Amino acid sequence: MSAGFPDVRPRRLRQSAPVRALARETDLLPRHLVLPAFVREGLTEPVPIGSMPGVMQHSLDSLRRAAVEAAEAGVTGVMLFGVPAVRDATGSGADDPDGILNVATAALAAEVGDALVVQTDLCLDEFTDHGHCGVLAPSTGSGTDPVIDNDATLERYVAMALAQARAGSQLLGLSGMMDGQVAAVRHALDAEGFQDVLLLGYAAKYASAFYGPFREAVDSQLQGDRRTYQLDPGNRREGVREALLDEAEGADIVMVKPAMAFLDVLREVRDAVRVPVWAYQVSGEYAMIEAAAQNGWLDRERTILESLLSIRRAGADAVLTYWATEAARWIARG
Repeated sequence: MSAGFPDVRPRRLRQSAPVRALARETDLLPRHLVLPAFVREGLTEPVPIGSMPGVMQHSLDSLRRAAVEAAEAGVTGVMLFGVPAVRDATGSGADDPDGILNVATAALAAEVGDALVVQTDLCLDEFTDHGHCGVLAPSTGSGTDPVIDNDATLERYVAMALAQARAGSQLLGLSGMMDGQVAAVRHALDAEGFQDVLLLGYAAKYASAFYGPFREAVDSQLQGDRRTYQLDPGNRREGVREALLDEAEGADIVMVKPAMAFLDVLREVRDAVRVPVWAYQVSGEYAMIEAAAQNGWLDRERTILESLLSIRRAGADAVLTYWATEAARWIARG
């Protein structure tokens, strides 16, 4: 700068910690975090998931302990995924009151229902012997893309929704990507007196390579992929359109999934809808950061917190992350 003129450049390098905190545009707090958790039928002890270091398939007892720890750390909620011992073509275990997901839901509702939001994944993929999110049409043949019977699947989703609500779920995560799923479930819940049960519509859920470790976590029976009913990763506008449709059908919250590879979609969805927007930091995002940290290539804590902050900055009101409890403790520690 020439002599005689004031230096008006920002003094970023000389800002103190209190000033940086005062000027921060985006925050990350424990209440912004939701913990996904897996509970497997028949376990007496938790079983580590090899592709997701630090994450377990829980027994009912270890699930209760994990939920209590999450609540004590200030985490907003726990999203439950059930892993049954027996599967069939229509996922009949999904709406069985004695099925693992509904039993676990009731257990957590009794244990921590007043401290955090007990949430349940509403999808058939964990319960079907083919691993798809819906009922396969009879015409589906070997070697062809799967054909999902949308209306038959909606009937199953309605049965699941009522079973989960009766078990004590406070929020249903509709992750199957079937046309009309939000409207069908909302209508059924309201008719049965469950008007206060919230619906999280997985609106912009993409057919992503980042779901890989999740298949191990739920012992998925899927062969192939779900590109016929999940969104093409190349389609940004379609994600926004799906979010608007879910909002119109009565979703209380809409989801963008995965999170980090789709931050542009997350930002546009946040700008387009009036309901809260959540994002799911999925298994592959978790696994690649853990692997890099274990190799000493990244500072684990800083990278995890920065990744979560980036999702919040892009517009997420809450983030589903397998680091929820650990990150909440770091944040509280300061």
